[in-house]
Amino acid sequence: MRRDEFLRAVAALAAAGALPLSARAAANLKMMIPANPGGGWDTTGRALGKALQEAKAADSVTYENKGGAAGALGLAQFVNASKGDGNALMVMGAVMLGGIITGKPPVSLSQATPIARLTSEYNVFVLPANSPFKTMKDVVEQLKKDPGSVKWGGGSRGSTEHIAAAMIAQKVGVDPAKINYVAFRGGGEATAAILGGNVTVGGSGFSEFAEYIKAGKMKPIAVTSPKRLNDVPTLKEQGIDVEIGNWRGVYGAPNITDAQRKALTDLVLAALKTKSWQESLEKNDWTPAVLSGPAFDKFVDDEFASLRATMAKSGMI
Repeated sequence: MRRDEFLRAVAALAAAGALPLSARAAANLKMMIPANPGGGWDTTGRALGKALQEAKAADSVTYENKGGAAGALGLAQFVNASKGDGNALMVMGAVMLGGIITGKPPVSLSQATPIARLTSEYNVFVLPANSPFKTMKDVVEQLKKDPGSVKWGGGSRGSTEHIAAAMIAQKVGVDPAKINYVAFRGGGEATAAILGGNVTVGGSGFSEFAEYIKAGKMKPIAVTSPKRLNDVPTLKEQGIDVEIGNWRGVYGAPNITDAQRKALTDLVLAALKTKSWQESLEKNDWTPAVLSGPAFDKFVDDEFASLRATMAKSGMI
């Protein structure tokens, strides 16, 4: 085979994703982050992008933030604009599933291509530093007196903190339909509302509030995990039988080939072995929860069913 024929053959294999990671030129990847800057999806997407470049799985990564409707606006843009694009990724997770269940958007997650689950994170509920309340017990007592007077601030409708708030209400004998939940388009907006005292209690992943908790600007009162995080008491140990986690992952574009899906999966899994990704896990208190291939497909299907059941039981749908 002449040299020019060989190079054309290699290029064709690389374009199809049929060469191993080490034999392919690093890609110029596009990362859709279906949320505003400053939140968990934004942090995850940019940490993954950095790791992809460290692993030499990508020459460059460009980011696009499109917040709103629990990720449904970003999902719609991703589905409509990236068909067949083997270099496109979208951050997603439990919040998007909850938003799809409550919002019923015109596009479906099943139109995109599952790549991998990356992490899991539990939520922390916090009070503004100047709040008249001191504990979750104080919040619950007020909730029982007047459910509407307690403003719960967090991510979009259907987010894990929204579901947790509804579950808390149900467990303490309050109609979940009466909770006053204020949804924000991104973690940055929710943080500003909490710091400004515009909500009674805020909820999000620990990483989003960590610096404000450390600085004494927020007071953590409960976590949704099975055991304490950073010595913050669990809901269960405070007599509220609620436990819920928030996982995050990535999807590829619609209509990509099996070879393109495998190539993208290989790139992502390589990134998760880098030093920068390990540092991101530690810095953000993320728990590794890697899952790919058919196991990830099944997990997402099971999560949809589980969330629907939990949300129906909590009076959210």
